[in-house]
Amino acid sequence: MSLFDHFQALDAFLVAHQSLWRPRPFTERQPAWETAHTELAHWLRSRNLEQAETAQADPTSLDAPAPFPSIAAQAQRLSQLDPLPAGTIEATEPRLSVDVPGRKWQQIEAFSARLQFTRAPTHWLDWCAGKGHLGRRLARHGEALTCLEWDPALVESGARLSEKLGITAKHRQQDVLADDTLRHLDPQSTPVALHACGDLHVRLLELAIRQGCTQLAIAPCCYNRTRDPEYRPLSRIAQASALTLDLEDLRLPIRETVTAGARVRRQRDQSMAWRLGFDLLQRQLRGEDSYLPTPSLPADWLQKDFADYCRDLASLKGLSSPGPWDWASLERAGWQRLAQVRNLELVRALFRRPLELWLTLDRALLLEEHGYKVRLGTFCDPQLTPRNLLLLAERN
Repeated sequence: MSLFDHFQALDAFLVAHQSLWRPRPFTERQPAWETAHTELAHWLRSRNLEQAETAQADPTSLDAPAPFPSIAAQAQRLSQLDPLPAGTIEATEPRLSVDVPGRKWQQIEAFSARLQFTRAPTHWLDWCAGKGHLGRRLARHGEALTCLEWDPALVESGARLSEKLGITAKHRQQDVLADDTLRHLDPQSTPVALHACGDLHVRLLELAIRQGCTQLAIAPCCYNRTRDPEYRPLSRIAQASALTLDLEDLRLPIRETVTAGARVRRQRDQSMAWRLGFDLLQRQLRGEDSYLPTPSLPADWLQKDFADYCRDLASLKGLSSPGPWDWASLERAGWQRLAQVRNLELVRALFRRPLELWLTLDRALLLEEHGYKVRLGTFCDPQLTPRNLLLLAERN
């Protein structure tokens, strides 16, 4: 399919099934779709937490009651995307990867291998560069290199690394959302952004188009990191869509945790189970059967016992202090709800990749509308990073 046709197919799929992917089981004790699909809901609620975790990696293969299999097949078909071809790039000196976590360096290597442009870049522009590791990997043949980063400590550290490694690079402190960012882009520069979040990579698209950059490469990330309360479609075709997205919708594509370690998963599970247990408590304390948002809490809150956690959180939310309570039963209920929530969320999980592709294609279509030839594909396996989509754009 063309980018346009692919977007249209995804758009129709997402609009048609909004009742399945918009409700959040974490905040809604019984999503409305359960009434229409009682067999599927009962089957999912009967499963345990371990079964839910196993299915998270590939929810489309789950042998669940209808309509799950047909929707999974549609989602899988619409999410098919070929890997971008990898060019041959020479191995780097080990010292280039010093100070880079192993997984991040693998991402840099995979990203760099896919940057096959018609015209060899002469000036790399590393966008939201951090210490400039990506830029240094790309400027291996002596091309000009500019690294833009807002954090002065990272700018200074990156400049020291470039000097130590004998690589000529301009490390510039720059808020890329500021008006004066324009001065860093011109038709001769090739901007690259590996996992620049939300507004940051959208800003690059807008400025690259305005300044006439002849080629660029972006691996988008964190679509919810935006100052707008709702998603602002970029391309004309997305602006004409009936689909509207709020910040919570934009979090759906990034809910995968395939790269998280065991300790992080255990801590995450405890935090969510305790929040769900507290949710049952606050509904009784308030006499209102609705979700009460709670703030992000420091990790040391999980060092309390569950009773103190609930009392302190109730106090934080201005609720009356709970009296004598069966805290052990409430904590067990929280863990039981977590198992149900995780299994019910497998329905939403079917729409993670389709929604991510919808958002990425919106960016691709914006570039096409401004005269770019765009290639969209993956640059690495999802086990290395679930955010493995890459846009390569060149002006026709």
